[in-house]
Amino acid sequence: MKPIKTLLICYYWPPTSGGGVMRWLKMSKYWNDECNELIVYTPELVEFPAYDETLLAQVPKNVKIIKNKIWEPYKIYKRFTGKKNTYSGFINEKEKSNWKDKLSVWIRSNFFIPDARTFWIKPSIKYLYSYLKENPIDVIISTGPPHSMHLIALGLKKKLNIKWIADFRDPWTDIDYADELKLTDFAQKKHEKLERQVLENADKVVTVSWSWQKDLGALGSRTDIELITNGFDPADFIDCDSTYNEKFSICHLGSMNSKRNPENLWEVISALCLENQEFKQHLEIKLIGQVDASIIKSIENLDLNSYLQKIDFLPHKNGLMELNSSSILLLPINLKAHSEGIIPGKVYEYLATGKPILAIGSKDSDIKYIIENSKNAILLDYQDSAEMKSFIWNEFINFKSNSATNKTEANNQYSRKELANRYKQLVKNLTQKI
Repeated sequence: MKPIKTLLICYYWPPTSGGGVMRWLKMSKYWNDECNELIVYTPELVEFPAYDETLLAQVPKNVKIIKNKIWEPYKIYKRFTGKKNTYSGFINEKEKSNWKDKLSVWIRSNFFIPDARTFWIKPSIKYLYSYLKENPIDVIISTGPPHSMHLIALGLKKKLNIKWIADFRDPWTDIDYADELKLTDFAQKKHEKLERQVLENADKVVTVSWSWQKDLGALGSRTDIELITNGFDPADFIDCDSTYNEKFSICHLGSMNSKRNPENLWEVISALCLENQEFKQHLEIKLIGQVDASIIKSIENLDLNSYLQKIDFLPHKNGLMELNSSSILLLPINLKAHSEGIIPGKVYEYLATGKPILAIGSKDSDIKYIIENSKNAILLDYQDSAEMKSFIWNEFINFKSNSATNKTEANNQYSRKELANRYKQLVKNLTQKI
């Protein structure tokens, strides 16, 4: 019997780095078998602040990759703002944004709808329409953001009536930074209209957290939103043993915007330094990835900058090795409206290390479902200074006595292989092929 052929439409693909890449890079790794075949459609030469060439080695050789040129307005943006990076995710490298930054956000939000990849929609529909006429498939999966990928799939759905799954790694109109986009009423209504068209026309909608499952269901007036979380790849932790670290390292991996600034945590760490000379001598604060200037400023204001090791970028494997050699893994969650469903993809890799995790955010956050079964992890409110202090001190005592908390087995339900199998079952049910 012929395998089910699935076309994935995605923007983020190696050598692009970051969380947006990992979900489908890892799905693709465990996708192709005698019953399933994956074809990936992605743009050539995308604009992104960091690239990880090592990820190219993880692209399966049996997965066909088709690429098409894309035009993005980022050369204009860089010339106008003077910035080197085209994407910041509302992370400011300077302490204050200037008028050019604010105007650029307003233009991007109100004129490039749904996002700056809007110019790739029509060319991609035309290109894929011709391709699929010659190379039939059974299912399309579009993954966003950027949500332009969903609009490409919507156009193909209308032309070819192919089964379609819309995969939401993040919300659209309910994204937690929506208020920072400064949308006009016209732009807001256009976003809402396009979002409804996607939610109403997709044969299946998938998302990554419980709150977003509920919210997307309400927006699309449907009760069949599927939940398939992100996860970790056990293969990434082979030959990824931790190296001895003489420092008591509190580590965060990934981007940190101003809404994730755990100011009380920095105050707690400062207080511990004043109270205990040995803690002060061993302390290391390690931030790996893009970090908002306000966070660096908070650390400097408490005279903690001498303990700060800031690393702008590391290849994925090296980042995991840093996690493995750390004492506490820091996981701040955005302190904003519509942030309950935010589950940073890094948390699954945090869990896979078995290291102690200090998550900071709302107790109503979906993150509680992920860490509640781990004896090494704790979720605290941003104001829980006493609990933060107790947690850090206990781990420091363990560090000094070389009796760090025993590692726990990572929950297999979050392994990338298991998640890929669940997704393939969804595709099978949708196509009714046996």
